[in-house]
Amino acid sequence: MARVPAAVLHVLAEVMNPIRNAPRVLVRRRPRTRRAAAAPELAPRSRPWTRAAGLVAVVLLGAWLGLLVVGDVRVPVGPMNTTMTLRPSVSGGTKINVSPLGALRLDSHIAPVRLDVNVDQLDPGRAQALVDHPERLSGLQDEVARDVAHGTLDLAVRSCVAVVTGATALGLAVYRRPRPALAAGGMALTLLVASGGTAYATLNPDSVLEPKFSGLLSSAPSLVGNARSIVTEFDIYQKELARLVTNVTKLYDVTSTLPAYQPDPTTIRVLHVSDIHLNPASWKIIASLVEQYEVNVIVDSGDTMDHGTAAENSFLDPVEDLGAPYVWVRGNHDSRVTQEYLKGLKNAHVLDDGLARNIAGLRFAGIGDPQFTPDRSRPEGAEASQELAGARLASALRDQRAVGTPVDVAVAHEPSAARQVDGEVPLVLAGHVHREDMEVMKYGTRLRIEGSTGGSGLRAVEGKHPDPIQASILYFDRDSRRLQAWDEIELGGLGLTTAEVSRHLPKENQPGATPSPTGTGPSASGTSPSPSRTGPSPTGPTPTPP
Repeated sequence: MARVPAAVLHVLAEVMNPIRNAPRVLVRRRPRTRRAAAAPELAPRSRPWTRAAGLVAVVLLGAWLGLLVVGDVRVPVGPMNTTMTLRPSVSGGTKINVSPLGALRLDSHIAPVRLDVNVDQLDPGRAQALVDHPERLSGLQDEVARDVAHGTLDLAVRSCVAVVTGATALGLAVYRRPRPALAAGGMALTLLVASGGTAYATLNPDSVLEPKFSGLLSSAPSLVGNARSIVTEFDIYQKELARLVTNVTKLYDVTSTLPAYQPDPTTIRVLHVSDIHLNPASWKIIASLVEQYEVNVIVDSGDTMDHGTAAENSFLDPVEDLGAPYVWVRGNHDSRVTQEYLKGLKNAHVLDDGLARNIAGLRFAGIGDPQFTPDRSRPEGAEASQELAGARLASALRDQRAVGTPVDVAVAHEPSAARQVDGEVPLVLAGHVHREDMEVMKYGTRLRIEGSTGGSGLRAVEGKHPDPIQASILYFDRDSRRLQAWDEIELGGLGLTTAEVSRHLPKENQPGATPSPTGTGPSASGTSPSPSRTGPSPTGPTPTPP
């Protein structure tokens, strides 16, 4: 059990000393006289309510400190790992935090304590067991109820110990006598038991049918349906739950293994990702590719988020630990709030309004998406606004070339904006459409469109055949800073545990072609493309655009 710091106890003692010493202050001292026969005058006693108020303050503060220090219990609930905590509260109830998506509140009870449940992570092992034995889904409700009951009991016992110890320790520090300290501990225990009895007496099991959503979960009712219809049509809900658990588990499974590769040290290696759409598995994939390919710089062409709210910002924190500079432009699902948060992260380089930066031996410039449409709408004039943004980027590229600092790689989110820079830069990167493509445009600029590195994000669990997870490694010559080759990397979507890597060479670098004046590529031989596979090729419908 953790101890309350001595410094805190000292400060609290100083605060409580006036209350403890109140009787001494109130005693009226009279000078001694020679009249020994006179009866001594009784000193007035301290007011009872003053002592009571001081004791109550010690009890409440000590109990709160006890809960704060040792009041957490880690509990597995079904396929999830959770942390349960009791917190003082005026309204009571239960709060379930599902970071980074938001929270939901239940009016489960009325008492001066609130139950906080933090959903920490999915346990792939327990989830896989549900997938392997779907008959267990019929008993999942009872299993979850048992897990919650066990965790609540453990939390209740630990909380009792915490509040009694906290109140007793603080009482001993303040009064420096065992009797009032034990009285504080007894009052704290009585208070907690009374709170628990009140919560039990006012327990409302039907509160789960009317949760209050906050954060991104505020859209949950429209996504999962009305809770009452789930209760009345539980068979349908059970099938949907089985499908979601199956897909999420396979998502973890498919991202566990990636093909190995020995990179050529004479090249600059750029990892191009796009349209992560809040898929947490993407960070593991990116980190693995950075390590295996010894990537020099990562370029993200936008739609890292799904709604662009401040609640999503913590999703970006892994950017600081990916092991390579992270170049980013805003997509139509990314807000200005997203952009400002990313600017504050170390390792991140935000490009907008044609801003150019030298990173890892290459010069990049980019522009953020002029639209913010997290609801996937297509407002009137959308195409014109994209073309205008692309024209602004093209103008910035011309200015850079005019001052002798030409840009090597331009970045935009939507291909319609990227096409406006044709002839102004050797290579432009984009995303948005959730499928890979490469073309050389009319005036010689190569347009590289990346698929969804998040497999279309959280929407991956909606369909039977979700989008594959895609990314690319681009190889640049260090001297000419021109693209020499690229590897397309594709992981099978949910339900497929496959990985495919295919090498591609520009025409001028293919065997038998006229030697390129910009140097040779990272591979001395090969054809375009040259696939390397593990498992069968992924199949499924064409990915749907965002």
